[in-house]
Amino acid sequence: THTYTVLLDWGSLPHYVVLRIFQYLPLMDRARASSVCKRWNEVFHIPDLWRKFEFELNKSATSYFNSTHPDLIQQIIKKHAAHLQYVSFKVDSSTESAEAACDILSQLVNCSIQTLGLISTAKPSFMNVSKSHFVSALTVVFVNSKSLSSIKIEDTPVDDPSLKILVANNSDTLRRLKMSSCPHVSSDGILCVADHCQGLRELALNYYMLSDELLLALSSETHVNLEHLRIDVVSENPGQIKFLSIKKQSWDVLIKHSPGVNVVMYFFLYEEELETFFKEETPVTHLYFGRSISKAILGRIGLNCPRLIELVVCANGLQALDNELICIAEHCKSLTALGLSECEVSCSAFIEFVRLCGRRLTQLSIMEEVLIPDDDYSLDEIHAEVSKYLGRVWFPDVMPLW
Repeated sequence: THTYTVLLDWGSLPHYVVLRIFQYLPLMDRARASSVCKRWNEVFHIPDLWRKFEFELNKSATSYFNSTHPDLIQQIIKKHAAHLQYVSFKVDSSTESAEAACDILSQLVNCSIQTLGLISTAKPSFMNVSKSHFVSALTVVFVNSKSLSSIKIEDTPVDDPSLKILVANNSDTLRRLKMSSCPHVSSDGILCVADHCQGLRELALNYYMLSDELLLALSSETHVNLEHLRIDVVSENPGQIKFLSIKKQSWDVLIKHSPGVNVVMYFFLYEEELETFFKEETPVTHLYFGRSISKAILGRIGLNCPRLIELVVCANGLQALDNELICIAEHCKSLTALGLSECEVSCSAFIEFVRLCGRRLTQLSIMEEVLIPDDDYSLDEIHAEVSKYLGRVWFPDVMPLW
């Protein structure tokens, strides 16, 4: 009975156990829990609890997640700013939320942040904020932190001068820079980062920032081996943007310098805008197509992407991709993952693809609607044949019925 009573005494839990529980709690619940007893209140003020924090800012009527209360934000900054190391801001579509995030950034003068994330969960509200207001707030963090190692900035008015400030104060520590849809940043801004941040390992950017000069800078003798290069290829105005082709020689220099680099490309283009790509050998390792892609482009991928590891095709149309898929299996010897949706492939061609790839296919996500029965195989038979070549049980994915 005594042992059972002790186990029920939550107040006697060791600090490290309560701390671990508190780390999973939303801020409001964490604050309420700190009022339960003296021991829990002590844990509430342990610096380790405030190393990582996510500010959620939104107008409650327009958002699906709970907002961080302004009064609690002020208390956090006042008492725990010096402990903050991993900070992210999630804002909804309202300009007010983005402005509130800028106001908080402006107050982070007594902290040494290592990881910073600025994320819009809906349309890019940061872009509605005054550019000078946003850059001024971001500069406060860049100047005062001195130890930023990872930055993720999406849909914001960050610009080249602010990146120079980042480099001037954090060049020795920056390892990851992820920038998506930041129209005020040019290739020159990224070049500045590449030239001065010798420890940069991961870079994510839009294709319009990519250039031969940037790839050569990333391949200089003084630069460490890049591990991940993610490229978002997006066009919001069909036909308005002309995509420049990167020379094969520039890619070759990058791969020679960083032979293990993952080159990840996300495409959100219309078919006619893809004509620029894959006309010669490209060292891409991961390819994701969010819109329809033609048979011709898939054929080029099979011939010109020998390093391909993962391929995901969202849509193609009504033309069977039999020959293109088999070509990819024959030439992409490192392919381990495939995803197909809203495409058409005959059952025989798909089985031949799996046979050629064999057990190296660790991920195979194919919608059932993709597979077209033929004279050799029906949908009822295909899973057994595919499972035989994979060495494990496999079934096509089925569209859920809502």
